Amino acid sequence: MSSVDQGQLAQLAEFLERHRNVLVLTGAGLSTASGIPDYRDQDGVRRGRAPIQGPDFRKYEAVQRRYWARSMVGWPTLAQAAPNAAHYALAQLEAAGRIGAIITQNVDGLHQQAGTRQLIELHGNIHGVRCLQCHTVHARAGIQQWLLEHNPELAANASSADADSVVPEVRPDGDAEVELEAMQRFHMPVCHACGGTLQPDVIFFGDNIPPERTAAALALAEQADALLVVGSSLMVFSGFRFCKLAAAAGKPIAAINLGKTRADELIGLKLAASAADVLPRLL
Repeated sequence: MSSVDQGQLAQLAEFLERHRNVLVLTGAGLSTASGIPDYRDQDGVRRGRAPIQGPDFRKYEAVQRRYWARSMVGWPTLAQAAPNAAHYALAQLEAAGRIGAIITQNVDGLHQQAGTRQLIELHGNIHGVRCLQCHTVHARAGIQQWLLEHNPELAANASSADADSVVPEVRPDGDAEVELEAMQRFHMPVCHACGGTLQPDVIFFGDNIPPERTAAALALAEQADALLVVGSSLMVFSGFRFCKLAAAAGKPIAAINLGKTRADELIGLKLAASAADVLPRLL
């Protein structure tokens, strides 16, 4: 467990007291205490394989097969995750009027489970699956059941992702390593409504955030009088842009993050500690 500097904790409490509409931007580091791995190390370097690119997913069946096979094994890690103390603390701070809205880069859905009300999921939600043809949205849990029934060879691995059995290299989006031979025999799900291609309802790398979602997030950033970054290295521009906008507008920025961030030179107050250690103490 990381130590919390009491002086910095007092400064952060003062930061929230002084600014009445603090926009909170959260990243994968917020959910590590819930058992969901982070994308990057403390130097901001990406771990593991290169991520799937959205254009490749829609163009190549082999990429779709790779995604769904790995997701079948890794998704239970996300499905079984529960909000941690930091998620609940943010929800309580919101309810008490100490922070404004939350914009999250996470796709795990844990903010909603914790009770956050004013929320934008910038990159979507992994618990939904969208048909690329008819746009029907399916529950990911239902798709998982279909995958287990039609891929019995992988079913044992997918069912073993519990607290005592960690799937290798699971990512925050549920992607996990699967042997190539098993992938070639893998049966992919299709839309129950039209038989079309299914894609998780998230923003893949190489894809753009929907314009209406971007506009809503930028409106929140404009209305806020300060920015608090929690558990994000900000290496992806979709998150970093909010720091750039805040800095350009002269709005103060605070951060809770164990490692370096892309915006370190813009951040006025930074606590190098776990959000699960810091945020509950603010209550």
